[in-house]
Amino acid sequence: MAIQKGTTQPEVALQSFDHEEKVAGDGLFGHGPLAHMRTNDQSAYSCFEAFGGEMQPGLYRSVEQRKFANPAPLGLSAFALTTFVLSLINLEVRNLGVPSIIISLAFSYGGLVQLLAGMWEMAIGNTFGATALSSYGGFWISFAIILTPGGFQIEETVKEAAGQDAWLTSIGFFLMGWFVFTTILFICTLKSTVAFCSLFFMLDVALLMLGCAYLYPQNGAPQKDLMHAGGVFGIITAFLAWYNAFAGIADTSNSFFIVPVAHFPWSEKGRKMRRGNGDGGAV
Repeated sequence: MAIQKGTTQPEVALQSFDHEEKVAGDGLFGHGPLAHMRTNDQSAYSCFEAFGGEMQPGLYRSVEQRKFANPAPLGLSAFALTTFVLSLINLEVRNLGVPSIIISLAFSYGGLVQLLAGMWEMAIGNTFGATALSSYGGFWISFAIILTPGGFQIEETVKEAAGQDAWLTSIGFFLMGWFVFTTILFICTLKSTVAFCSLFFMLDVALLMLGCAYLYPQNGAPQKDLMHAGGVFGIITAFLAWYNAFAGIADTSNSFFIVPVAHFPWSEKGRKMRRGNGDGGAV
């Protein structure tokens, strides 16, 4: 990069990047569309907008001093795969309605791995990401405990004490509690991006449908239509989680595709674009 007369090298480095420096920066920070972000101030990486691939619904925080890789795609992928398999079972695809296979995923990938990703989010200072990923990791572990046959005997204990209806109601309460928690997280994403906010909205609806299926059973079993509806929204949720995970992994150093995240018009990025001060980054 040529240095103009009268301009110091640090100033030039902040003003522009040549092709090699830009590719290197993309590979270092690896934030999908945000890799193309340009700022008008003297801090090249301090004003990134909210982005789903970072599990950060507020203004993006600098990663210059970060000692860890971005843990969000790992947590999102763990959540997506476990949700995808359970949703197929809820939909009774190929007449499979027994959820036993989900126990292994719920303990390991959706549970332990996602919990670890949440702890790493805590280490990098992302409160939202830490709360969301750690909590849903705990959700999957607790769900696996409920489903584990013989070992914990939760289902048998409830049924023996109060009957089948009490067991279904217990699961309904369990799911509705997670619906309330997800609603809180959803509200915190309303100023982020369409891709990120849609993930929590679809998950919220899926939990509501499944919770209602157990609270309003038919013939001693969860209401089938509501279970199927929960399965459909669960499938959509899984693919949205994978979408956000891919956006957090893909950059120009490893992918030909940089997926859009679509900023809301009322978000910080959206207001800048309406004022005509957009920076030309991906939207």
